Amino acid sequence: MESQFQFQPLTGYGVAKVLDSGHPNFKKGDLILGITGWEEYSVITELEGLFKIQHTDVPLSYYTGILGMPGLSAYVGFYEVCSPKKGEYVFISAASGAVGQLVGQFAKLMGCYVVGSAGSKEKVDLLKRKFGFDDAFNYKEETDLDAALKRYFPEGIDIYFENPEGVQNLMCLIYRRIHMKGFLVLDYYDIYPKFLDVMLPYIREGKIMYVEDIAEGLESGPAALVGLYSGRNVGKQVVLIARE
Repeated sequence: MESQFQFQPLTGYGVAKVLDSGHPNFKKGDLILGITGWEEYSVITELEGLFKIQHTDVPLSYYTGILGMPGLSAYVGFYEVCSPKKGEYVFISAASGAVGQLVGQFAKLMGCYVVGSAGSKEKVDLLKRKFGFDDAFNYKEETDLDAALKRYFPEGIDIYFENPEGVQNLMCLIYRRIHMKGFLVLDYYDIYPKFLDVMLPYIREGKIMYVEDIAEGLESGPAALVGLYSGRNVGKQVVLIARE
């Protein structure tokens, strides 16, 4: 009996080289960023969100992170959605991840006070020593998170950048007159060129630091994925399938 299910490879944001193309905007040899399969070769038919890589003086893996979807998410989320002001108090959860580490550095560049939470001593040290956060704490070691936040933010929080989950008690927003806004990064693909104009100089001048966790080989993909949910990875998790 033929199965009713049609199995397809998992997909995700990836960097690839064009081997053949029937589209005038892409030619053999081009490097592209977009949705690719967890496979050595992909046939791409959906061009929305597919970008040609023009700048190769930075690691290609950066286009899956700081110059890709996580970087654009951090940029849009902080500057476009949060509308920050100099001197504001900013708290970031999962702050050592691909998005959080960038939001914290954007906030510091703007002159904000920044505290992040993470799940290990190694990650907390990374936030303070490498990414320049004003302070950070291991949420797993805090028995009272409310007390911890009051300790780090005695005057309150202006911006809370939530990464992994979401609000558990929406009534808190009403009583405290808090503004909450969600966004999808695909709605902001049109500003990707502007984003690159900002980020590339930051990277080249060392104003923004970035940490990746690279696993080699397609066979390492499942373990890398599981590691995301256990907190094993430090920084952006990347699976390297082939070298340029």
